[in-house]
Amino acid sequence: MKLAVAITVSALLLIIVIALPSAHPQIPAAREVVSPSAYVSVEPVARNSNFQLAVVLKIRPGFHINARKPAAEYLIPTDLRPTLPAGFKSTGEIAYPQGELKTFAFSKTPLNVYQDKIILRIPLTAQPDAPLGAQHIPLKLHYQACNNEVCLPPVTLDVDAQLTVAATSANSHPAHPELFPAH
Repeated sequence: MKLAVAITVSALLLIIVIALPSAHPQIPAAREVVSPSAYVSVEPVARNSNFQLAVVLKIRPGFHINARKPAAEYLIPTDLRPTLPAGFKSTGEIAYPQGELKTFAFSKTPLNVYQDKIILRIPLTAQPDAPLGAQHIPLKLHYQACNNEVCLPPVTLDVDAQLTVAATSANSHPAHPELFPAH
């Protein structure tokens, strides 16, 4: 009888332990913390015209990434680098938003970070010799993600900006006005 009770109690304890949430929730891979998407300001982009790319970063809840201008030199800044194919030219600096100063358990001083969703903007020109039709502008996004307890290894993600180039602006129209406010 005692053996049957001991087995039943042990089985119940095992079921309770299995059902309890883990004391340490599983940490995602660094490349799973940020979801980047690229958008173009005008469709189609006309040759010999200016346009912008917006790269929207959706940051997983509970995580942050360092801002472009981190609070300390040893912190890894968020960095976006385009590899412009023939026919495209940069017309200015990439616009990074200001971060938010936040305090975390692992730091005595507030850190300049991005959370939730941010938008990076790149001003570009399609030159007179830009190839017509569907085009791709490859980008590299480099960041380090952290939560309140741990920082993940830095990671670089490939981002692909897709656009269409036309000979003239006759059929061009603004695209994604929610991402490209009128100046």
